Amino acid sequence: MFIRHETLERNAFLMLVLTLLVISIGGIVEVIPLFTIETTVEHVTGVRPYTPLESRGRDIYVREGCYTCHSQMIRALRDEVERYGHYSIAAESMYDHPFQWGSKRIGPDLARVGGKYSNDWHYAHMANAQSMVPESLMPHYAFLADTPLDLDDLLPRLKAQRAVGVPYTDEELANARADLLTQADPAADNAALLKRYPKAIQVGRGGSQPTELDALIAYLQVLGTMVDFADPANENLRQ
Repeated sequence: MFIRHETLERNAFLMLVLTLLVISIGGIVEVIPLFTIETTVEHVTGVRPYTPLESRGRDIYVREGCYTCHSQMIRALRDEVERYGHYSIAAESMYDHPFQWGSKRIGPDLARVGGKYSNDWHYAHMANAQSMVPESLMPHYAFLADTPLDLDDLLPRLKAQRAVGVPYTDEELANARADLLTQADPAADNAALLKRYPKAIQVGRGGSQPTELDALIAYLQVLGTMVDFADPANENLRQ
């Protein structure tokens, strides 16, 4: 056995071939089973693509680096579940590219912040976090309220999302601009918006031009609200 092992170690080509063979076998053993299951993401009811306004708000969230201080991942630990709510499941992030999971928290986790505070609270908090939470280290984002939301590239952004798997329909794309303006106007009739995007929260201060802050708050207000864990269809997800 020792002599055979010595022969293997002295022959670089043979060592390379056998190493590649072992790696290939290991890769096949790990990969092939994935093709025998329909999906690695559990089926849940309620998860939908982001509205056009929420999607733009998510872009701003990423652009401003909010993910560096706030995670969107509640781990299945008692203290986290008691503080933030039901642990995060993969299906909630199935349309996120990239997903916002993580473990670094300078600020609180935001996975279930949707509906926790009013729109007015968010507007005040984003303008001056310390006015709402004195111990907060968050910088001020008042400038977002004065920055008009760029709508020129709205449709290309949504089409790019569809190209990577987000199931926007032709109808949703055709009505994208109208749905965005409706969600950014609290006084607008939102029947068509809610039909396409259930649980969409209208935001805004009544201005004629949506702002980047309107979009960001729309995104925050939907986080963690799509999945109803009390729904019998989601019984397998209950704590």
